[in-house]
Amino acid sequence: MKIAQIAPLAERVPPKLYGGTERIVSYLTEELVRQGHDVTLFASGDSLTTARLVPCSDMALRLDPAVEDYVPYHIVMLDAVRRRADDFDVLHFHIDLWHYPLVRDFADRTVTTLHGRLDLPDLKPLYTVFSEIPLVSVSDAQREPMPPVTWVGTVHHGLPRDLLPYVARPQGDYLAFLGRISPEKRPDRAIEIAVRAGLPLRIAAKVDRVDRAYWHDVIAPMIEAHPNVRFLGEIGEGEKATFLGNARALLFPIDWPEPFGLAMIEAMACGTPVIAFRHGSVPEVVMDGVSGFIVDSVEEAVHAVRRIGMLDRSRVRASFESRFTAEHMALRYVSIYRALPGLRAAAEGRRRDGGDVGLQVVA
Repeated sequence: MKIAQIAPLAERVPPKLYGGTERIVSYLTEELVRQGHDVTLFASGDSLTTARLVPCSDMALRLDPAVEDYVPYHIVMLDAVRRRADDFDVLHFHIDLWHYPLVRDFADRTVTTLHGRLDLPDLKPLYTVFSEIPLVSVSDAQREPMPPVTWVGTVHHGLPRDLLPYVARPQGDYLAFLGRISPEKRPDRAIEIAVRAGLPLRIAAKVDRVDRAYWHDVIAPMIEAHPNVRFLGEIGEGEKATFLGNARALLFPIDWPEPFGLAMIEAMACGTPVIAFRHGSVPEVVMDGVSGFIVDSVEEAVHAVRRIGMLDRSRVRASFESRFTAEHMALRYVSIYRALPGLRAAAEGRRRDGGDVGLQVVA
């Protein structure tokens, strides 16, 4: 199958540091190639892939000091995609809503994975107009705020099976927080939980420009007040294995409708259980009492920290392997691709003409 993957340009694929969407695009692209598909990746020019790369900017826009506005670069990329659209059986978009007006005449062989939150009021009029665009959610919970649209599936994120090694006996005795410093991620809760549980907390997180006031006014003073709390900043892929694998647990104390939460399955891949608040995708990802604990308050989270030793880290890893590998993710997407009306129509046309359908899944 000839597949186009269209990625955001803010980060390279895969990102050097933070960047959940670009990371998933990379894992999916590489696994599709491994399964034998002909994949073309539209992404920043510094991206690393075994697929055919179409560079749409010199480098990740977030890392280019000369770039102030991301919009022009995405418009140029969409023009390149539009001109080459007939080269592909399926076009898979990961750029939210930019492409909808451009793909209407071939929307039936496109898939758009929505990676972000969907409870914003301005999205409803948009999706009322573009209700025919085939959409994939990354959790069932993510769909709840949306008007009637064309959902073609839910696909949970997946990681390469060997990306993060299983750690049976962690060398550290700390709690971990991984992600962004932002009000909805609630690092303040993580600090409170760790302090009340009497354990060190290590925070590996980025601070976006929009969250700098929150960092300076709320989080930095809390860190200064508690010597057992260490802020490590942004960490790269190579550092995650040690950071997550040696933690007693990952704290995921969110206060928003999290669409998925990649940090949860990264921790699970290491065998590290997750203590997460019951919002968004959490009940779909964490198996309560197996791969972690789902809580509704700081008090419950502190109690869960004290019970974390009851969990078997091998079962945490097994939960990851059975549900959240890149192989599972790619096979699910291929199933969705094959069911698209435009793809089925093309296959039927080739059968009538006596040609090779060429749309079989290569496992």
